[in-house]
Amino acid sequence: MAKDRILIAGAGPVGLLCALSLVKQGIPVTVFEAMDSLKDDPRAATTHPATLELLDTLGLEPYVREHGLVAEIFHFWDRPTGERVALFDHKLLKNDTKFPYVVQCEQFKLSYHLQSLLEKEPLCELLFDHPVSDVTQDENGVTLTCDTPKGPKSFKGSYLIGSDGGRSRVRKAIDVPFEGFTFPERFVVFTTPFDFEANRGFCFRNYIADPDEWCNCFKVAGYAPPGLWRLVFPTDPNQSDEEILSDASAQARLQKFFPLGEPYEIVHRNLYKIHQRVAATFYKGRVVLAGDSAHVNNPIGGMGLNGGIHDAINLGEKLGRVWHGETERLLELYDLQRRTVATEFVQEQTIQNKKRLEAKDPATRAKFLQELREISGDPERARKFMLRSGMFESLRRANEIVLPDAAA
Repeated sequence: MAKDRILIAGAGPVGLLCALSLVKQGIPVTVFEAMDSLKDDPRAATTHPATLELLDTLGLEPYVREHGLVAEIFHFWDRPTGERVALFDHKLLKNDTKFPYVVQCEQFKLSYHLQSLLEKEPLCELLFDHPVSDVTQDENGVTLTCDTPKGPKSFKGSYLIGSDGGRSRVRKAIDVPFEGFTFPERFVVFTTPFDFEANRGFCFRNYIADPDEWCNCFKVAGYAPPGLWRLVFPTDPNQSDEEILSDASAQARLQKFFPLGEPYEIVHRNLYKIHQRVAATFYKGRVVLAGDSAHVNNPIGGMGLNGGIHDAINLGEKLGRVWHGETERLLELYDLQRRTVATEFVQEQTIQNKKRLEAKDPATRAKFLQELREISGDPERARKFMLRSGMFESLRRANEIVLPDAAA
């Protein structure tokens, strides 16, 4: 096969992780990013223990831990009563992993670090302000066309990784359906320096059930102490964006959550649609999809970014072997492993997480909360619960999958 460089669309953490994995295997890559630079986009932050293990294979875990917050525990709360229903301590995983904790590190920090590492790699070319406009391919390679600042330009490579987000131009160009649904309600996120640990007794990760308005409350490091707190709420589908994001609406929502008697300082607010979708295939010809280009889900449980990182590590290893001459069926295996997990585990788990937090039926709510109490009170059941929530179970499931004839 041709030894042309590998092309990567999207310079988020997934695309940049793929690039780092490939250049470490001696493979030249070009990364194309639509924006003119990376941004401090306050999106995902939770990095699960199984993901920390994967990042450690590329020497990245120490950086994530240093620039994030180590969260050994997480809480479930019942908002109507104010009861802390359950506490889960990752120390119960001390014999399962050398990283028995979650790290709250904003994904843009990882992206910036990866960018700095790749800029030192002679095998890596980073091209910003290069949005994808078209993709064509044949049996010998793939051609990516970008709308560059100097006009349209085409680039040839042996393979293309589409890691350009949920609206992936690459996925659309190769005509792969994005199957699933979109929730009618949107999620709104408010970021504030108000200290919910000191004033409310929260830990760094809190899931708060409520039949009327559930909430997730997490702390991130920001750029300096004392850090920032992000609160995620569901919204009324009938409200306009302007109304939801207005100062009056934001303050009313936060004051209802925890009355202060004075306005909250809000340093960032965002409103976004929530999708549960998986691409019909992650692999078509010489194009492979990863991260949000391949699958998206609601953020309850923090599995979106983590799943994308799992894609990147899996794909980087397999595509590297293919580039060096091994069977292309390794890409079929990537598709089978990662798409199966995205469908059977991440989609199922995140949908269930949302249903449990928003449950309105009193009997259903009571059963869910009682189950949490019982699980958290039993060390072995709690350990198994965290092996699943920490995404070890999904990795094990993926690694167990082989091609039907085991030929790869």
